[in-house]
Amino acid sequence: MKGIILAGGTGSRLYPITKVINKHLLLVYNKPMIYYPLETLAKAGVKDVIIVSGKEHILQFQSLLSGNGDFKNINFAYAVQKEAGGIAQALGVCKEFVGEEKIVAMLGDNVIIDDIKAAVSGFESGKIAAEVFLKSTKEPSKYTIAKIVSDKMVGLEDKPFSPKSDLALSGLYMFDSSVWRVISQIRPSVKGELEIIDVITYFLKNNKLEYKILERNWFDIDTFRDLLAASNFFAGK
Repeated sequence: MKGIILAGGTGSRLYPITKVINKHLLLVYNKPMIYYPLETLAKAGVKDVIIVSGKEHILQFQSLLSGNGDFKNINFAYAVQKEAGGIAQALGVCKEFVGEEKIVAMLGDNVIIDDIKAAVSGFESGKIAAEVFLKSTKEPSKYTIAKIVSDKMVGLEDKPFSPKSDLALSGLYMFDSSVWRVISQIRPSVKGELEIIDVITYFLKNNKLEYKILERNWFDIDTFRDLLAASNFFAGK
């Protein structure tokens, strides 16, 4: 099982501090943001992790993580996303690194407290092609929301005006190697990006998707308010 952390993007909502540093290297209380998804993967037993970022920032991650004793059991690799082409495109640049292995991918600005070791182990040994993690939110119109009927996911809505549930798609996904074929077949959205929702929808429509619900805190750090909330949480701990 290979791990992928997606750490691209401009972090425009966190300007001006992201003018000179990658968003995922900003401090969340006393650690760089990217430490939190790395810790989640490390605790789950993932030994090989690839960091995906833009060419202007990739050396920052190498400088931070190369020879880093905090993650001495992880073998790091690095890949460049040449343009802002969406989450699915960023995943696609990892195909050669991953090969035919299954993957657990996280967005670098997501902080998850749940222990996902059992979920990762179950996915690695199971036959399901894709699995996503959902989390209840008080602001469903900000996220991609799952429609659940009789415990079965039947649809996804991106930032809906009238959400069918409060279960948001978190930035934590698991896929088998068929994801590379799916990514190659989807088409850019109106934003000109390859959207992860289109990848997940493919698996959903083909009855190859399962989901789990996160029970503990989840932070999707997009704004200064999000950054402060996450930092205050860990300061309190």
